[in-house]
Amino acid sequence: METQNITLSLPKDLLLKVELIAVRRRTSVSGLMTQLLERLVDREDAYALARRRHLAWLDRGADMGACGRASVTRDELHERG
Repeated sequence: METQNITLSLPKDLLLKVELIAVRRRTSVSGLMTQLLERLVDREDAYALARRRHLAWLDRGADMGACGRASVTRDELHERG
C-alpha cells in the first residue's frame, strides 16, 4: 500500500501519552494512528451502508402479510358493539 506523510500538531502532553500507548502496544505513533483511523473509516462505511439499507427498506415498506390490501375497512375496525 502506498503511503503519504502528513503533519499532525498535537499538544505535547497528549503526544507523550500517545507515545506511551504506542510503546505498550509495540507499534509506532504512526502505526497507532493508522489503526485508529482505519477503525474510524470502517465504522463510517458500515454506518453509511446500514443507513442506505434502512432507507431502502423504508421506501419498500414492511410486508405485513396483507399484500398491500386491508382485509377490513376502517369503519369495521371502529364499530362499537
